[in-house]
Amino acid sequence: MNIGKTAKASKVSAKMIRYYEQIGLIPAASRTDSGYRAYTQADINQLHFIRRARDLGFSVSEISDLLNLWNNQSRQSADVKRLAQTRINELDRRIQNMQHMAQLKSLIHCCAGDTLPDCPILHTPGQPDDSEPDPEACTGAMGWQSVGKS
Repeated sequence: MNIGKTAKASKVSAKMIRYYEQIGLIPAASRTDSGYRAYTQADINQLHFIRRARDLGFSVSEISDLLNLWNNQSRQSADVKRLAQTRINELDRRIQNMQHMAQLKSLIHCCAGDTLPDCPILHTPGQPDDSEPDPEACTGAMGWQSVGKS
């Protein structure tokens, strides 16, 4: 099967297939007498696996590790689980970072942005009122402690 048909069947672009070959993620395709790449159903299956792993957020390096495990019949499921758990831990960290960004959005909404010095964005973490403000309740003077104040 040529690269165009393989791309369509695997839902991986021809450009990405060439890239995956170039970096060694998939083996170099055999060539026809006229020099065109020729792919097999096994290649398409591997491209499906790669696409699914990319959709799940795995890096190229992690996908390479997963492919090595996928192709190794003497693999241990603990190795696969470890890679997946590492990915989950990274996603949890990203989610936590996004939640902090959402809190900043609330703080921006609560900051009056006027000439007064009080602003919840400068609230010192760890102070008694270390909860996320309710944007509906924000009036500008929230009683937040500014950095540098006691």
